Amino acid sequence: MLTISRVIALAAMGSALSACYVVPLNQYPASNNNPAFNNAQGTAFVPITAVRPPFSARLYPSNEAASRIGNVAGVISNPERGHGEFSFNLAGESFIGEATRAPSSTRGVANASGNRGGFVKCDYAMSSASLGTGTCLFSNGAQYSMHISQ
Repeated sequence: MLTISRVIALAAMGSALSACYVVPLNQYPASNNNPAFNNAQGTAFVPITAVRPPFSARLYPSNEAASRIGNVAGVISNPERGHGEFSFNLAGESFIGEATRAPSSTRGVANASGNRGGFVKCDYAMSSASLGTGTCLFSNGAQYSMHISQ
């Protein structure tokens, strides 16, 4: 049996909830091969991610072995949270690797290996969120100064 206090409480709760909307969050059921469409609710959820443009990594010769090869232009793509893909071409060899640093640090390391067996190790420091410098040492003895910018 409902008491007067329960009836008043239910009426108050009904009045309070009549002005509220209940919105489901993080529901991505698959339907029609589109995981962002919720067929039961008729609602499309579109996740938004910030896309950061790639950094350019320019390498300038700093010893005789590098001078014979010349300048190198590379890219650090997807530079999110201190991690990105490091890639460039040098003397007909394609190098691919990673550039990483701790989120709270300005110092990082970039390593890459080539499709012909070469490799490189770079140490760098970021002076701001979009500028940095470093040095690179290649397996053939070539040394480069590296400049990073966005």
